[in-house]
Amino acid sequence: MSRPLLFLDVDGPLNPYAAQPERRPEGYTTIRVALQPGRPLRVWLNPSHGAALLGLGYELCWATTWMDAANRWIGPVIGLPELPYVDFGTGLFAFRPDGVHWKTEAIVAHAEGRAFAWVDDEQSPADEAYVASVHPGPALLHHVSPRLGLREGDFTALAEFAATLRT
Repeated sequence: MSRPLLFLDVDGPLNPYAAQPERRPEGYTTIRVALQPGRPLRVWLNPSHGAALLGLGYELCWATTWMDAANRWIGPVIGLPELPYVDFGTGLFAFRPDGVHWKTEAIVAHAEGRAFAWVDDEQSPADEAYVASVHPGPALLHHVSPRLGLREGDFTALAEFAATLRT
């Protein structure tokens, strides 16, 4: 039996970008990233998150607008090895009239029927309904507050979901 997938968004779960702008959350470090010309992006990351994520028993995969750039900028800071990523291609930020997030269809396709959990700060009931209707395996869409980032309760929920797959 293969391990379940864990799709990771960066901005929100790993980078609590909506926290008070003048107060870096405790335990986080600041990096400046120049993904595009102009003003560098401030990113807060918690170096302990990598080990915690690796300890959950999932196969990790980036599911972020950062795509492969997450391997250069995010992974090394939090202690993750190079990870595969969902290539959103031309679907990046594409509007869907049914209210399903633009990432959802690509994530389900990438999972290829495997059990998965997806941590993000932009999921909605429309995404839950879409996944339930088209994905044949177990799935957990776990919302993370962009003001807080991943917390102990989030890791617990992910561990509990993974445990249900082993029984």
